Amino acid sequence: MKYSNTKEFIKDWKSKTHERYQGGLDFLKYVGPGLIVTVGFIDPGNWATNFAAGGQFGYSLLWVITLSTIVMIVLQHNAAHLGIVSGRCLSEAANEYFPKKVSRPLLLSAVAASISTSLAEILGGAIALKMLFQIPLKIGAAAVALFAAFLLLTNSYKYIEKIIISLVSLIGLGFLYEVFIIDVDWEQAAYHFVTPSIPDGSLFIVLGVLGAVVMPHNLFLHSEVIQSRQINRKGEKEIEKNLKYEFYDTLLAMGMGLAINSAMIILAATAFHANGINITSLDQAATMLTPLLGRVAGIVFGVALLLAGISSTVTSGMAGGSIFSGIYDEAYNVNDIHSRVGVLISLSVALVIIFFIGDPFKGLLWSQTVLSMQLPLTIFALVYLTSSEKVMGKYKNSTLTKFLLYFIGVIISTLNIGLLFFN
Repeated sequence: MKYSNTKEFIKDWKSKTHERYQGGLDFLKYVGPGLIVTVGFIDPGNWATNFAAGGQFGYSLLWVITLSTIVMIVLQHNAAHLGIVSGRCLSEAANEYFPKKVSRPLLLSAVAASISTSLAEILGGAIALKMLFQIPLKIGAAAVALFAAFLLLTNSYKYIEKIIISLVSLIGLGFLYEVFIIDVDWEQAAYHFVTPSIPDGSLFIVLGVLGAVVMPHNLFLHSEVIQSRQINRKGEKEIEKNLKYEFYDTLLAMGMGLAINSAMIILAATAFHANGINITSLDQAATMLTPLLGRVAGIVFGVALLLAGISSTVTSGMAGGSIFSGIYDEAYNVNDIHSRVGVLISLSVALVIIFFIGDPFKGLLWSQTVLSMQLPLTIFALVYLTSSEKVMGKYKNSTLTKFLLYFIGVIISTLNIGLLFFN
């Protein structure tokens, strides 16, 4: 564009700058749902699988974080897409559009996945309390579960959202500190970020990392929390605007999750694998960090784990409430009996199971594998619904998107079969 004088140029520059500034402010209004989901992406189950991956195999499994993050972005965007367009969460949509003989087993298995998730989250928080304050594991687990239930049953969603965003930020800062005080081989780390390899004996860990990153309860949760904006009631223009900004929100949130998960593997690879230290528990990891990196590193590790345990227990309970209320064709509302029952089932059953677990670290690893076994069911259900014109109208998946999503489902299912028969 040509300008006749300097004043015209300045006027045009100011106008464009204002538009960009206004666009940035608009984006900030939509930040939140993606970060809620990110909590499940950096939960104690992730800690267990990431430290097992880095401690046993060094940097070589970093590519799994890269791959699973890409997969997660595609799936989470698709789940949010369903919530924005249809005004229904995944559980409600499955209950409405699938026959009962399909929807009931699907949603009950999703409730079981939520319980498995809550088990990992509560256990992680309890391990952190034991590290920091010498509180016995079972008492700590009860404290974490009760505190999460209190937050869920007494506070509004927006208040919880702000708490969780703050906790995610603190966890990120904790790992940023940890990584920058160790001597990382960044050249090797960069290589393994993009170079797939499966060392002997690593398939169980690979699947565990995948299950810890791409989690079924998060797909249900994202389709639910995105509706806090009540977008589908505001018309087509608002739907299209939200589809754009939601994708940016998801990219930002998943990028943060990628950085934190990668930092876990890098920390374990540099501090433990390089020194021939075999890590079999998270509290052992904290204990071993102290002589290697100093007392502050061990404390930061424990505090970050506690924050991760509390925040992810809240989101797993919320997911349980959303899934259970969807069975009764109801949206998540903590004042509704079915949502409350779903929250309590997710947290209380997980707590009971914890009381019978002999090895907490193995319990964390197995909980993530259970999630990966249920994940294909949720993926195939999600893709079917978001590809349906009856459900999504003109916003249904394109042929290419549908193919990509089904391909992801097949790959994950194949990995599960590999775990069952070849590991």
